Amino acid sequence: MYRTFLVLVLFMLTPLSGCLEQATSSDECVVLPAGHQDDGVLRILTYDITALSEALTDEFTNQTGVPVEMIKVDDAGGILDQMMLTKDAQQADLMIGLDNTYLPTAVANCLLQAHEVSASNLSTTALSFYDGPLALPFDQGDVCLNYDEDALNEANMTVPTSLNNLTEDEWRGKVAFPSPVTSSPGRAFLVASMEYFSTVDDQDAMAWWSEMIDNDAIITTGWTEAYETHYTGGYGEYTEGYIGDAWMTVSYCHSPGVEAFYADNYTHSTSLIIDHTSFHQIEYTGIINGAAQVEGAKLFIDYLLSTEVNTNMPENNLMYSVLEGTDLPETNGYRYHADVPSTGTTTTYEEVETNMDEWLESWKTATQQA
Repeated sequence: MYRTFLVLVLFMLTPLSGCLEQATSSDECVVLPAGHQDDGVLRILTYDITALSEALTDEFTNQTGVPVEMIKVDDAGGILDQMMLTKDAQQADLMIGLDNTYLPTAVANCLLQAHEVSASNLSTTALSFYDGPLALPFDQGDVCLNYDEDALNEANMTVPTSLNNLTEDEWRGKVAFPSPVTSSPGRAFLVASMEYFSTVDDQDAMAWWSEMIDNDAIITTGWTEAYETHYTGGYGEYTEGYIGDAWMTVSYCHSPGVEAFYADNYTHSTSLIIDHTSFHQIEYTGIINGAAQVEGAKLFIDYLLSTEVNTNMPENNLMYSVLEGTDLPETNGYRYHADVPSTGTTTTYEEVETNMDEWLESWKTATQQA
């Protein structure tokens, strides 16, 4: 998810994971009765996804006759939080927006039911993390560090070749990280840092995070605050509340392409490509366990993954399509300025499911975040 990450929900997985009595294996889950009355309206639980415009949902209603009501929270964490809190009486039918750092928790806690939607044209990349019956990908992109080329040139600084370079004095106070506790890009980069320091640089990842705090790294609640308020290389300078004190932040490897797309092929931002520091984020849709409008939910999944809708993800949602044979458009340097990492993280579904709670708790301790 590239835009609108104004995260207000202080979401913590550990307290929630202990509250559930239902079996944690998806094979043991049972389909729950509808948690609300079926009045013919499809209720979609999501965050403020740019692609889910009023025009798009109106066209769906025109094609199917099914009216749509959006229930919007702040971010992927808010989606999972809401599903957890209402699991015994779900008020929505379809989830759109959990990414692959949140999906394992939703599956383990029986929050989704089989979609029974056939989607044969999905790319192998989109199916690389999860290819099961409970969720389908609808967009994707690589999370990685972005830096301001002009700022580095003016300061006569070299481009970092290691994450350890960022602990050096010349980077003091110049890196902004969205918190992995409240931000899905933040969680994605946390996962990448865990792999980097176990694969490329044999040291404790949390020691590095602690050193980054000692080097005055900026921790924000979400992507929007990090990118718009602090980062000097993006469009933030044109937004209210801009501070501009960070020359590097966590975003997407194609974010410079987005900048160029909206600025007539101009950007002074670029992505930092270091092996095992990027994370391939995939966002999913799935039918909520306890949905009332199951058939309407299936129809919307079909619609979201249709060629007419999904091939427009780069322009409408600023993310890659999940359909086979698609790419970013060439317009205004979108494709030209978007990097594709050759060696990203290889962290698996099982590793995320098993370790995420511990990683988050360790990160909070290392960064002294309450």
